[in-house]
Amino acid sequence: MTSLTRNFFIGLSNNAILNKSAKKFGARFGADRFVAGTDFDAIIPVVRELNQKQISCTMDHLGEFVMDRAEATYAKEKIMRMLDQIHEEKLDCHISIKLTQLGLDIEESFCIENVEQIVEVANRYGIFVNIDMEKYIHYDKTLAILKQLCKKYSNVGTVIQTYLYDVERDLDGLEDVRLRIVKGAYKEDQTVAYASKKDIDDNFLWIAKKRLLKNTFTSIATHDHHIIETLKKFVDDHHISKDTFEFQMLYGFRVDMQHQLIKEGYRFCTYIPFGEDWFGYFMRRLAERPQNVNLLVKDVFYTEDNKMKKQPLIAGAAALTLLVCLGKRKKKA
Repeated sequence: MTSLTRNFFIGLSNNAILNKSAKKFGARFGADRFVAGTDFDAIIPVVRELNQKQISCTMDHLGEFVMDRAEATYAKEKIMRMLDQIHEEKLDCHISIKLTQLGLDIEESFCIENVEQIVEVANRYGIFVNIDMEKYIHYDKTLAILKQLCKKYSNVGTVIQTYLYDVERDLDGLEDVRLRIVKGAYKEDQTVAYASKKDIDDNFLWIAKKRLLKNTFTSIATHDHHIIETLKKFVDDHHISKDTFEFQMLYGFRVDMQHQLIKEGYRFCTYIPFGEDWFGYFMRRLAERPQNVNLLVKDVFYTEDNKMKKQPLIAGAAALTLLVCLGKRKKKA
């Protein structure tokens, strides 16, 4: 059942027609709980408020699988303006970028040129750039581009998805690179990725522990309280400095736990996505935690005091269609 639900939402995230249509509506249907907005100017107060609570941020201008040079160039320019604003506003914030948004599927040299311009500006401002890891088909190219950039810049790193078998092979070559450790949010074939939750969790812990024993800064990105508690004990047992790592969670997820970790003296970072291309990101979040469908229903249909919302019919119809389709698939299982 869980696998069916996950596959359903991942399928929606990859639907080009739905992604394109969703841009017309903005971050609606419950997505605004997890997507901070569509414009960076509107996000600045969110970042500032989190900073005041001792939470650093990483900003992700949503968008991927770009096949048009003009669109990739526009994305690059928007990210560079974002860097200017982070610097001008003196925000405790770095950025996360996707290579497919910057032209990787168009031409690799074109993508590298775009990324290097971003990293150069960020380096001038002292801002870290994290290259998000995408589908496995881009895995080797992403690492190759990262290593090329690392020859010139020290303010760039990437993401390790622990459901991939290859990370065990490649981890030692990334000892001096700042990494974010995640489980993985894309649907991959079992020939390249672990399928069971236990195997993914075990590999996550193995990689996280291996990194914690090194001196290179690591972001441990998970909402799993069992994993977090295990790693907290590991840190205590091995007398690991809390300055060498941070816990990281997505915007809108487990806020109480975020605040508790800060109270306990851990460094913490919130991953804040924004932009018009919110649909694919939102669907992958539902795929990761299908129970978030309950949040979607509540946000679309009800106010905070559990009263039915008065809103355009299209919002309710869209959400209802989504849930009906999901229900039909569950019955077939």
